[in-house]
Amino acid sequence: MTPQPRTLDHPDRSEIRLEDVLHALSDPVRLQVVCFLAAGGESSCSAIDLAVSKSTTTHHFRVLREAGVIRQVYRGTAKMSSLRHEDLDALFPGLLDTVVTAYDAQRARLS
Repeated sequence: MTPQPRTLDHPDRSEIRLEDVLHALSDPVRLQVVCFLAAGGESSCSAIDLAVSKSTTTHHFRVLREAGVIRQVYRGTAKMSSLRHEDLDALFPGLLDTVVTAYDAQRARLS
């Protein structure tokens, strides 16, 4: 018998709520993750250099996944993450692009 692939729970598009998305985007570490994924597409969690512990990184990715901001899938032992851009644009048109643009502008202004 073939073992079942590991899967993670994600909210259906119809279950994604604006207040959960905004909460997920309100944390600087999670915002950094979202902007990294927006620039590069799918990525493993370990490819993003965050100034927090591995357990804290796991927490931030879980918050983003449970809010419906990212989708995570296992590829072998790696957990790959990508933005749910299509779902978020369908529900909240322009929100994700606006947040990423504002974050980039803030980073440029503060550096």
